[in-house]
Formats: sequence, structure tokens, C-alpha cells
Amino acid sequence: MFESAELGQKVSREKFHKELAPLRERLLRAQEKLAEGRFSTAVIISGVEGAGRTQFTNRLLEWLDARRVEVHPLIEPSDEERERPRFWKFWRQLPAKGRLGIFLGSWYTEPIVRRVFKDMGRNAFEVELDRIVEFETMLTREDVRLVKIWLHLSKKVQRKRFEELDSDKDTSWRVTKEDWKFHARYDRFRKASEAAILKTSTGQASWEIIEAADWRFRDLASARRLAQALEDGAAESAQPRPAPKPDRPKPSPNSLIRKLNLNRKVAEAEYELKLGKLQAHLARLMRKVRDKRRCVIFAFEGSDAAGKGGTIRRLTQAMDARDYRVISTAAPTEEERKHPYLWRFWRDLPRLGRATLYDRSWYGRVLVERIEGFCRAEDWKRAYSEINAFEAQLAEFGTIIVKFWLAISSEEQLKRFKEREHVGYKQYKITEEDWRNREKWSAYEAAATEMIERTSTPHAPWVLVEAENKQWARLKVLQSACDALEAGLG
Repeated sequence: MFESAELGQKVSREKFHKELAPLRERLLRAQEKLAEGRFSTAVIISGVEGAGRTQFTNRLLEWLDARRVEVHPLIEPSDEERERPRFWKFWRQLPAKGRLGIFLGSWYTEPIVRRVFKDMGRNAFEVELDRIVEFETMLTREDVRLVKIWLHLSKKVQRKRFEELDSDKDTSWRVTKEDWKFHARYDRFRKASEAAILKTSTGQASWEIIEAADWRFRDLASARRLAQALEDGAAESAQPRPAPKPDRPKPSPNSLIRKLNLNRKVAEAEYELKLGKLQAHLARLMRKVRDKRRCVIFAFEGSDAAGKGGTIRRLTQAMDARDYRVISTAAPTEEERKHPYLWRFWRDLPRLGRATLYDRSWYGRVLVERIEGFCRAEDWKRAYSEINAFEAQLAEFGTIIVKFWLAISSEEQLKRFKEREHVGYKQYKITEEDWRNREKWSAYEAAATEMIERTSTPHAPWVLVEAENKQWARLKVLQSACDALEAGLG
């Protein structure tokens, strides 16, 4: 694979300067069009040690409008990053629409290094590469264009470069003990890198392998690749897309939700007694979560006025306010619309020892966005697998995930809506949108049933809660939360 990048290709000084000016103009024009379009661009600059990744990045910052470029160097993870799943830091660094992000190193670095040093077996390495393909495929579908550049040096050239740098006191700092350590394992790096490139070079995100022995050839070839990618993105962005359409599924008479017994109740005295006991138990378990440095996600979905907010408050009454966050998910902000759909949920993940409670969550794409026509059919249809993959990564990291669907009847919702209209301190809870959504009750019920069936997994199960009686619902949620924490903490 790398043989074509070991041919000794060079560019003379004269040719370099002759081609540089028009190339810089081309890059700037393409960057301007990027800012006007619907795409963002993530540039991954990887390759062997000593190939000049930093030097090429510095050159790009000279040639581009640096105000519209973000550079993300791969350095040792911070404490904050260690307390989240591995892809958290990459999600947070994704460029917004119209902008360009440069990744010096990337999500490839850790699995390749671990494979080389035998900290990761072959099967685990393959799983990690599959996850990368899954991640990049999702990004391209969410209008992130990926430019993946691999700067290559042969073993002989790498050694010669290290020796030259090491022999000069002004440049010796650029060659570290780790560089020599990696050079000693060059063949293993080559093999692991080749496997990674072969597996992850897809139609949507292909690798460009560029010989880096001559810096002029390296920089011109890499910059041309970027310019072409930006121009292709601008051309695609200029093509109109079909407008999204609402999808209104019809419920089945034998659906999971319709089979729930909504008449379940609990006496007031029994409720008060059990509420205190369950909250005390939850408080003890949450202290154990903190001591064991685990993290917890409670996600709440359900019909409007199903009691999500009141139920969440009964949970948080048992928690230390320093250890949890409640996030009420509403329509995406302008900033959030400039990023892939799951971006805003990745960035709010809890640190170790803490919990996040979502009053509505990432399931909006397969509920309100599907039914109201806020996204294309292809977007909400692929969202099931993307959400399952997202939750699988959280669970693999050790996050305890519990998802609650609070179910009420259409008649109970109408009763609660009218109460909100007539009680002064509840009026803020009822809007015209709530009434419009109510007209689509059957479609929402059908969409929720499909969502539950397709996304209830062993590591992130749905708990269906009969919420016609608020006291019953709160006790069931508390009990289910305690059961999930006990099982997850062992």
C-alpha cells in the first residue's frame, strides 16, 4: 500500500513557487464557498513520526483564512476527557457548518498505538475500526466532509531524518525518546496503519497517502487534495435538496403502549411511606456511584403533560445537587443546528461520579422531528442505529443508562391541559404547540412504539411507566432507578 509513497518524489524550488500562488488563491476561494454552504470540513492529518504534520499544518494556516480554521492537536487527554467516553473530545471539536477543523492526529491514533504495543488484541482493534467507520459514515451523512491525509516516510528516510535533526542542537528537541521508540517498531506501525487505512478508506471518507520525504511535494500535494475536497463540497452544497416531509405512522391496536394498564394507583399514605424509603435508598446508591466513579444517565420521554418534570424532581430530591444536572431538551439552537444531530448530547455527558437527567433527549429525531417534518426520512430512519451506537459507547465506558417512557391516555392529557390553562402558576407549561401536537396523538403513539421496540437494549433498556396516576408513576420510576443502579454497581 505504501510503496507508491516511497518513490522519492520531489518538487523543485522554482516549480513550488510557480504553483504556490494559484494554489493559495484556489484554497481561499474554496474556503469562502465553504462558509456559504451547508457543509463543514474536518481535515485529519495523520502519518508516521517525522513526516511533518505540524509543519504542514502551520503552512495551511498561512495559506488559508485562519479566522475560519480551528486546529485540534492530539495531546495527552485531560482529566475531563478521561472521565468521558473516548469519542467525547472528538465530538466536541467538530467544526460548525461553514468552518474548517484540522485534527493533528485523530480518533485513529490511540487504537493504532495500542495495537502496536500489544495493549489491544486483533479482535478489539477490528471492533475499534468498525466504530470509526460507523462514526465517519454518520458524520458524512450529517454534512461533515472528511479529508483524511496520511503523510508517509519509509523506514530508511525516517531514520535519516531523525539522525539529522538529532545531530543539530537547534533541532534536536524535535526528536524525542518516544520518536525513537516508535521508530524501533516501525514495521509494526506500518502493518497496523495499513490495516486501519484499508478498513476505513470508504467512498465517503477515503484516505490520501502522500509521500513526505520532500516537504515541497508534501505540502503541494496535500493542499491540492484539500482544495479539491472543498470545491467538491461547494458543488454539492449548491445542489438543492428535497424538502423534508412529515411522517405520520398509524398505531397498532396491540402496541406496547396500548397494552399498559393505566388504571394503576397507590393510596396516599402508602405513597408517602414508599416515597421516603425509595428516595433514601436512591441517595445511598448515588453516593456509591460517586465512590465507585461511575456515571448515570436517566432519560425521560413521554406525552406532553405526562409528568416528566415532577417525576424528575422526586429523583433529584434524593441527590446531592453537586452531583447531577437536569437538561431540558428543546428545539435546537442556531449553534446546535450547525453541528451533527448528536453533538449537543455528546457535549453534556456526565463526568465520573455524576448523573445527568434528560427531560426529553436524543429521541426527538424519531419523534417530533419525524412527525413534524423537521428532518428528512433518511435522517430519522438511520437515527435508530446511530442512537443505539451512541448508547453502546456510553455503556461500554461504564455509564448506567435508564430510559423512561411515561404513558397517559389522551383523555388524561386533555384534563391536564385544561388544568394548566386555569391554574396561574401552571400556565407557562401550556403552549399552542402543545395543542397542535395533541392533534397528532395517534402518530406520536405509533412513533413512540417503534422507537421503544428498536432502541430498548440490555445496556439501555426502556422502562414503560403507567403515569395516569402521578404517585404510582413516581414510585415506579424511583424503584426502577434503584434497581438499575444496584444491577449496574454490582
